[in-house]
Amino acid sequence: MKLTTWCGDYEGTIKQAKLSNGIITVELTNIGCSITALHVPDKNGVAANIVAGFADLHQYKENPDYFGCVVGRFTNRITNGQFQLNGTQYQLSVNDGNNHLHGGWMGFNKKLWEVQELIETENECGIVFATSSAHEEEGYPGNVSLTVTYLLDRNNQLQILYQAKTDKSTPISLTNHSYFNLSGFTNPVIYDHVLSVSAWEYTAKSASNTATGEILPVAGTALDFRLPKRIGNDIGELTVDNGYDHNFILKRANSKYIIKAATMSEPASGRVITVYTDKPAMQLYTGNFWNGKITGRQNIPYEKHGGVALETQAFPDSPNHPHFPEAILHPGEVYLSTTIYEFGILG
Repeated sequence: MKLTTWCGDYEGTIKQAKLSNGIITVELTNIGCSITALHVPDKNGVAANIVAGFADLHQYKENPDYFGCVVGRFTNRITNGQFQLNGTQYQLSVNDGNNHLHGGWMGFNKKLWEVQELIETENECGIVFATSSAHEEEGYPGNVSLTVTYLLDRNNQLQILYQAKTDKSTPISLTNHSYFNLSGFTNPVIYDHVLSVSAWEYTAKSASNTATGEILPVAGTALDFRLPKRIGNDIGELTVDNGYDHNFILKRANSKYIIKAATMSEPASGRVITVYTDKPAMQLYTGNFWNGKITGRQNIPYEKHGGVALETQAFPDSPNHPHFPEAILHPGEVYLSTTIYEFGILG
């Protein structure tokens, strides 16, 4: 098994990169620090690209559905784009109705990241992307510098390592926004995917899709994935959201540890993805407003409920809810977070 890392120019300042362990291949671009393709074998050893993405990297400059990119400064929504911190009221940009979503109009998903380092060792291959965010960018306080490292190892694990520093206290919650379809989109919908989530509770939402601060049990609802369940079983109940768009509170004994957040499989292909994280929550989103107008890199139109996003993160709108786990980075601290995607075959 040969581990390889490659990075080259796509056009001018646009970079494309590739990681391979001889079984799995990950393709990336510095536009939005994005995963552009993820080739994983099925039960017969036939590889397919299991993530939504564009054939033309220039399309990542717009990317309205956030295919494969890193989002922030703050993942998910902040109500009315407002929060108070250290006695100061801040107004962020509002790019989702009256709310601030995924870092605003020009969040990290819009940045042209620098390629800081290529990694190739006996056990892993990887790439380090770096960028910065200026004080008052999108309304946030503080100058923030950050790196995101993608590492692919011999155990078919893709690790995403986030690191950030600031010179002024600021909210930080970073995630990768890849959409998975484990059939490689040969099945255009994900109803037959089987999902389990390590969550007994979720954060309730308002009519404007922002966290109310209330924490509710998943038991007795369509959100109950404590035992493996076919995604299509209950998705029809979620008429307000057109599908799943909910934040699950991950059950953990200690907030510092990496735990299993979710496992998802697709019986026809036999592919399995397991998600591990040290974050306290995970958003489940099922491409509820895809409409076939985007033909993806697989040369297949992306239809409603065509992919599953499993976004590890802080609680949404946590700066406005003191009882939520704190998601503020202070000067002198280092934001460190790890998410792992592990790929396998149904046994």
